[in-house]
Amino acid sequence: MTPFIRLHPADDVLIARAQLVGGTLVENITVRGLIPPGHKVATHALAAGEPVRRYNQIIGFASQAIAPGEHVHTHNLNMGPDKGDFARDYAFGADLKPASIRREATFMGIKRADGRVATRNYIGILSSVNCSATAARAIADHFSRQNNPSALQHFPNIDGVVALTHGTGCGMDSEGLGLQILQRTLAGYATHANFAGVLVVGLGCEANQINAWLAHSALREGENFRVFNIQDIGGTRRTVDKGIALLREMLPRANAVRREPCSASHITIGLQCGGSDGYSGISANPALGAAVDLLVAHGGTAILSETPEIYGAEHLLTRRAVRPAVAEKLLARIRWWEHYTEVNNGEMNNNPSPGNKAGGLTTILEKSLGAVAKGGTTNLQAVYEYAEPVSEHGFVFMDTPGYDPVSATGQVAGSANLICFTTGRGSAYGCAPSPSLKLATNSALWQRQEEDMDINCGEIIDGTVSIQQMGQRIFDMVLATASGAQSKSERHGYGQNEFVPWQVGAVM
Repeated sequence: MTPFIRLHPADDVLIARAQLVGGTLVENITVRGLIPPGHKVATHALAAGEPVRRYNQIIGFASQAIAPGEHVHTHNLNMGPDKGDFARDYAFGADLKPASIRREATFMGIKRADGRVATRNYIGILSSVNCSATAARAIADHFSRQNNPSALQHFPNIDGVVALTHGTGCGMDSEGLGLQILQRTLAGYATHANFAGVLVVGLGCEANQINAWLAHSALREGENFRVFNIQDIGGTRRTVDKGIALLREMLPRANAVRREPCSASHITIGLQCGGSDGYSGISANPALGAAVDLLVAHGGTAILSETPEIYGAEHLLTRRAVRPAVAEKLLARIRWWEHYTEVNNGEMNNNPSPGNKAGGLTTILEKSLGAVAKGGTTNLQAVYEYAEPVSEHGFVFMDTPGYDPVSATGQVAGSANLICFTTGRGSAYGCAPSPSLKLATNSALWQRQEEDMDINCGEIIDGTVSIQQMGQRIFDMVLATASGAQSKSERHGYGQNEFVPWQVGAVM
């Protein structure tokens, strides 16, 4: 096995499979100095201003002359004088594929009365505003299996009671985009198939008025969906007591479920990557993409997101768009992000993070080209705004920030009933009410943080498993997890604190 990886014959760089020391020969080129694992080494001389390619795509421009065998990173590679604004061939629909032969697989799911299918069976408590968060958490704490095991001892079919609270809901424009996004997010969780029942607790005087939210979201109270305000009940203690009483009424109904064989077409995966490294686009991301292709072939749905982390690779998605309008909507979201970062005195290349760079990723272009691999190779069926209900089956895109908790929150609001999360630096993450699987990009991470990782895609880098074989493993694990097998993050109790709706607009 070679100490480096060449991804495409036309690439200007190789990727170090392990640490390379000065004097090492790679493709008859002598390495100059130390090259950390996952980092890039130049295969030939590059002049200042010359584009540099990885995956046979431009990942940046040489900011100074680069010699053969030299480490290529932030000291000699950047976005160029136009900050990544160069011509790309969007070629709408050019890479469309014919529909694949439909395949059938099943998992043990929970069928709701309205036909939706769940992968988990939680009761949720939502806060309309940060002011009601403490009361919501106190209600959930009463039903904690760790702190009060008797509360749910007679309800074995309930996965838990979780409080999903947030830091906003007031001090915002009552007609603005920020409130619209918050209300859409809360509505998506209130109607999520993985919740057997939902309680919403408000304060009473907040901008996000519960009655207005119900009207805007076409929601109505029922025996498994209850709402009230602290100010109407008469304070915190009475609020907690009332919440506990309402949930006790829900428990028998929520427990009256059983798992049964369901089509894999009912699985919707939110695709995430966090703490990415130089291996992400080589191992875990394409392996997850192979699993996505399998899921789509079985009629399921996968949601790619994190718009700032497809920046510079969006042309690879527009070429797969089923209609020009789908491609145009994606590009419109890209333009929105360019404006959004500019007015906030930022730029798209503020992403990658310091951890990404330490792992070998230099520019957002390079990170994005690896990130889109999570979406596999099938046609792009639709583009959704943040937390919009996802109605199309197949591969779709949702506009979200790159910050993982915010992004995954939008995906779950859109109906994702499972999350697949690739990481190279080591993420600790969970996402109630949807289970989250974490995919390690390298074996060193797996060995160091195995208690948080669900599968080791580093075997691809080690040369012992192919991308397609790993994709099948991931797909099999998705079916098992959707059937009730606990993910590592669920065992650790992750999920409540990771509910982070996207906060847009002025805080007033």
